[in-house]
Amino acid sequence: MKLKSKTNSIFIDCQWHHTDGQETETVYNPATLEAITEVAYGGKAEAQAAIQAASQAFKTWRDMTGRERSRILYKAHELMLEDADRLGEILTTEQGKPLKEAVGEVKGAANFLLWYAEEASRTYGEWIPSSNKSKRLLVIPQPVGVVGAITPWNFPSSMITRKIAPALAAGCTVVLKPAPETPLSAIEIVKILEKAGMPDGVVNLVTGDAEAIGNTMLESKDVRLMTFTGSTAVGKYLMRESANHVKKLSLELGGHAPIVVFDDAAIDKAVSLALASKFRNNGQTCICANRIYVHESVKDMFNDRLTKKVAELKVGDGTEEGIDLGPLINEQASLKVQKHLDDAVSKGAKVVSGGDKWNGGLDGYFYQPTVLANVTDNMLVMNEETFGPLMPVQAFSDEDAVIDKANDTDYGLAAYIFTETTSRAVRVSEKLEYGIVGVNDVFPAVAEAPFGGIKQSGVGKEGGHHGMDEFLEMKYVTMGIDN
Repeated sequence: MKLKSKTNSIFIDCQWHHTDGQETETVYNPATLEAITEVAYGGKAEAQAAIQAASQAFKTWRDMTGRERSRILYKAHELMLEDADRLGEILTTEQGKPLKEAVGEVKGAANFLLWYAEEASRTYGEWIPSSNKSKRLLVIPQPVGVVGAITPWNFPSSMITRKIAPALAAGCTVVLKPAPETPLSAIEIVKILEKAGMPDGVVNLVTGDAEAIGNTMLESKDVRLMTFTGSTAVGKYLMRESANHVKKLSLELGGHAPIVVFDDAAIDKAVSLALASKFRNNGQTCICANRIYVHESVKDMFNDRLTKKVAELKVGDGTEEGIDLGPLINEQASLKVQKHLDDAVSKGAKVVSGGDKWNGGLDGYFYQPTVLANVTDNMLVMNEETFGPLMPVQAFSDEDAVIDKANDTDYGLAAYIFTETTSRAVRVSEKLEYGIVGVNDVFPAVAEAPFGGIKQSGVGKEGGHHGMDEFLEMKYVTMGIDN
């Protein structure tokens, strides 16, 4: 990717703002620590201008038909697919994940544009049969208003379209604040929407001071909903501060996903999918496996096959051919992996594979894919989200006991089970306290299905027709008529 000294990164009312004379923020390649470019460091003033533009644009965008809005989203979907390879390269350069994963993410992001282009014409209301002959009762769905969207760095393309596509389809306008580590993917998506014919002010982008921009959204009565993906601590802050204006919230927060491998599981499948879940994006996903529980009767077989497969994984710069794991996003992420590993080893865990930083001649934040055995419940890795390539494996013998262990967390985003018994699949799925349960499947995120957690993993759903509901208010209209 060709380096640029500065990149226009603030988009308000269909105008790109130059960075000359403004404070900027440097974007780095996490694989090489090389500076890629500088983007504008906006704050309260830019956020206020973006909100004002979105508020003004809402008056006309909401009155367009769903079909009119869908045509723009269809076009954006086509443009994104046409440019998927270049967008994937940009994503890998700023985020680090292997290029194949990055291109896959871009195509997945385009799928959200397609799905909600289709859903834009399907915001159905209701005609309710009245108990009174002199009344007629209607329920009319209407867009919430201006949406403040704050997105994370680990999926810098798909997390944007998963939020703003349903908002736009519903008739809402958007102010987008991407993660400071990965603003370039956001810039490209906004350019695509602009090229697709999005009217002035409907989508606005502000990079910069997360606290100032976020608080401006919270303080504005014009921002009627905030959608956020990130840490549970920040999610709780948004819940507290949104109370002043009683804003709607859609929050996708932390996770601590268990995988339970039962004695009747297809072991090769379980090994391959557990590995794919844990080490996808180098373990930096909110739904990746954090705790692996394996039935004691198949533990040795599972561990042997897992260790062999982990040893075959290739670490390196995600732009190179055949790379399975890129770098962690920053030094803080690397330190957390080391902290969890050191804690586990000090309490008796055994490093089966990996166990150290990866030093392959690059300056980035690389870590070896690591498997731990002899894991106990008092270890940090079994109680906190690592967000890195550290896989703890623990044996179990009793179904009810392992379900209790899997549920013993404040988080409730995703959980996975491996079994070839239908009754067990249904029984355990119903008992797991998670918003998402995968049975012999660790890739639940698709455009057509609801995605979201329970407990301290968030509120609301993204994806499917349920994702539209977050951005709609149901207005009840009652009419008295003459008989």
